[in-house]
Amino acid sequence: MEWIQYPIIVAVLLIISLVVVKLRKKDFGNEINKLIKYLGGKENIMNAECNMSRFKVILKDVTLADKDGIQKLGAQGIVEVDNQIKIIFGKDAKQLKKYIKDIIK
Repeated sequence: MEWIQYPIIVAVLLIISLVVVKLRKKDFGNEINKLIKYLGGKENIMNAECNMSRFKVILKDVTLADKDGIQKLGAQGIVEVDNQIKIIFGKDAKQLKKYIKDIIK
């Protein structure tokens, strides 16, 4: 009977792991819409680029950007240079760039 315990324990741990992964997965559609709003809307975004963990956005009007809102989305840092905002998003930067490029086309 003791040998039955091990598969049950493994199954329970597997289910817990799947639940944790599911909870940590971001809803990128919602995140992208918020980011676009915080960048001043899709009409304000001229171009988006990605370099490693940095996400660079060229805006028509930088004053429309809500840096506090961007920070709340998980940005680890924000730098404003002329009409550009460079945001450190970590590993999500490439995925964010892909989605934003699709939306602003």
